[in-house]
Amino acid sequence: MAGQFVLPAPPGVPGLGSIGRPALLLDFDGTLVEIAATPDAVRVPPDLPGLLHRLSDELAGALAVISGRPLKDLDHFLPVPIAMAGDHGATLRPDPAEPALRPDLPAPPAAWRTRADALVARHPGTLVEDKAHGFVIHYRQAPEAGPEAEALMASLVAEDPAAFDLLEARMAWEIRPRGASKGTAVEALMSRPPFAGRVPVFIGDDVTDEEGMAVARRFGGHGLRLQDAFGSPAGLRDWLARAAAPSGPGSTTP
Repeated sequence: MAGQFVLPAPPGVPGLGSIGRPALLLDFDGTLVEIAATPDAVRVPPDLPGLLHRLSDELAGALAVISGRPLKDLDHFLPVPIAMAGDHGATLRPDPAEPALRPDLPAPPAAWRTRADALVARHPGTLVEDKAHGFVIHYRQAPEAGPEAEALMASLVAEDPAAFDLLEARMAWEIRPRGASKGTAVEALMSRPPFAGRVPVFIGDDVTDEEGMAVARRFGGHGLRLQDAFGSPAGLRDWLARAAAPSGPGSTTP
């Protein structure tokens, strides 16, 4: 859409209102939607996909959801043609009309997944979530299993530390291939249209988002912690709705 899109300034971040050509980079779990007991139980407000689609149109496509989830999960929960990065940047789709880009990254040995399954069998309430190049042990419903899950995942990564990282998330431990992060996803997006030349605004809620925030700042943009700038996913969604309102701060100017 022609014209200049202006973001509304949330409390405490007045600089957002002066960005002439922003790019919005948004985490999913805990940021756009509330954290759920299990990955499959997340609830997406009915109007969220359409809201993101409208904002993407206003930004000429320079809106992306950047998540640790696989791309197929994002497509399921957000069935709209917007840019996405899944698996912490291991899967990238800058153009929703084009196939996803999949860097050549290592996958953990099958024996590691077997050992994770054994831990889950010992601790009802825990679960393993598979990723394209790794996996996660979630212990939100069995918090007493957290130390054992950390110890196991750390021992697995120690077997091949040149290829894999251990990543802490909310009530979860993840094995992730080196070379993939939300930071690499931001860098890849900002190097190509329609993101190139814009000012990135990365919004996330967890330690896994800090790499993305840091790269957004390096590109001269903003890395915002949801809890500080918006309070909650509902607060962020309200802000996005104001940005997308036809007569609101996000309106384009001729």
